[in-house]
Amino acid sequence: MSIEMFKDDASCVAFLNSPDWQTTDKLANYLGRADEFAAVFVPGGHGPMFDLAVAAVSQKVIAEFAEKGKVVAAVCHGPAAFVNVTLRGEHLLKGKEVTGFSNAEEDIMGLSEAVPFLLEDKLNEVGAKFVKAEEPWGVKVVVDGKLITGQNPASARALGAAVVKAVNEEA
Repeated sequence: MSIEMFKDDASCVAFLNSPDWQTTDKLANYLGRADEFAAVFVPGGHGPMFDLAVAAVSQKVIAEFAEKGKVVAAVCHGPAAFVNVTLRGEHLLKGKEVTGFSNAEEDIMGLSEAVPFLLEDKLNEVGAKFVKAEEPWGVKVVVDGKLITGQNPASARALGAAVVKAVNEEA
């Protein structure tokens, strides 16, 4: 569905046609290596709702990056990967402003009943302060320290710019 929806987006088509993304490594191979990287980024799509939200390895990698003061970022449904991450007994998102795919956007897509949880609700449940664009599908990026989140596909480019800015400020 994502391929069809973004078939006219030059950046998306270039990425899809690139062989680079097709030769990825197991996430477990990155445990203990946060010092080698400037940031961790979780892309969107519904996948993170079903796997990264409950994957212990994903939680450990994200926690490691956060504990090392690295940029931790996600867009669209990607923040689902953060819903079970804790740092020294505290939830990663407690008291943090975040955004992600909103309940209204999920309703518009007709997928509210197909997902294991509504991301907006779950982020609030774990102690985050969910914020969103004034209208569904509006661009919204939230930077709360080293935690950077984008609401939806329309927010991806602005989120990328915010991540690059945050990484460059560290350098």
